[in-house]
Amino acid sequence: MRRTLPLILVLTVAIAILTVVNLLIGSVRIPVADVCRILAGSDSGSEIWQNIIWKSRLPQVLTAIMAGAGLAVSGLQMQTVFRNPLAGPSVLGISNGSALGVAFVVLLSGRIGGVALSRLGYLGDAAMSVAAIGGALAVLMLIVWVSQKVRGNVTLLIIGVMIGYLANAIIGVLKFLSPEEDVKAFVVWGLGSFSRVSGDEMMLFVVLMCILLPLSCLLVKPMNLLLLGDRYAANLGLNIRRARLLVIVCSGVLVAIVTAYCGPIMFIGLAVPHLARAIFRTSDHRVLVPATALCGAALALVCNFIARMPGFEGALPVNSVTALVGAPVIAAVIFSRHRNEINE
Repeated sequence: MRRTLPLILVLTVAIAILTVVNLLIGSVRIPVADVCRILAGSDSGSEIWQNIIWKSRLPQVLTAIMAGAGLAVSGLQMQTVFRNPLAGPSVLGISNGSALGVAFVVLLSGRIGGVALSRLGYLGDAAMSVAAIGGALAVLMLIVWVSQKVRGNVTLLIIGVMIGYLANAIIGVLKFLSPEEDVKAFVVWGLGSFSRVSGDEMMLFVVLMCILLPLSCLLVKPMNLLLLGDRYAANLGLNIRRARLLVIVCSGVLVAIVTAYCGPIMFIGLAVPHLARAIFRTSDHRVLVPATALCGAALALVCNFIARMPGFEGALPVNSVTALVGAPVIAAVIFSRHRNEINE
């Protein structure tokens, strides 16, 4: 506990600093004093700057914080349930289900309706969000049904991977049959972005994540028991099947919501739990769940900042940045653990 509280405080301060950096720095330079006045509700003298802060940078910051925290916690839950360090939010094919839902709406809209969904503006974005949630929840329901039929975690993991491959195969067929404009719109969605959410959509996304993330903390005790092994946890009175189901559903819903609003954001859910374990040096989920959420939020802010650094025209794909930032982190953690094992 003596080590945990200072680290939590450091991460909180880091998130606050990264938030300010994301608000200040971009393709348009806005002075610190004007940013403060805009956030305080005062007139800054430039309506363009106000629009940039309120309609672009602040929604991106809040979206990155919530998406990073949600994906990180989801990844921790998957790694705990399957006791597999390579498990992540997309391991059960839920992200692929979201992509399949969007593919059906985006790739078939031009062919069936005669109008590309990318031309419909806000209506098109709303349709993509609904399709992503529908696809993810459909796969989640299938996984829940399968989890009631099989006992082994490995079997469930393999089935989830096969569902992902099947979804990707169907998406490939839809791409082949669809107009070029629709394929381009789907590819852009698949690159992931924190800038798609704004206005009322952003507020709804933040509210949903503020509800789901605290609910994840209610699963701390079952997750700690799952680490002990199924037999030992069952002897302590844990209903293994129900606990596994609850964790999978919680993780799946987090992934579904984030993917619906931001697209498939890769690597954060896989990398951040390892980073949190390395920093806090514990397997206790009472510490790991909030720590992982904070680390995920901080890493997402770093990636968002790099994606829209001055000098880049527009913004880089978030998935490219998450891989560039996350891969060295994971490599450093693995080498550090290997060195410690050799020393011991």
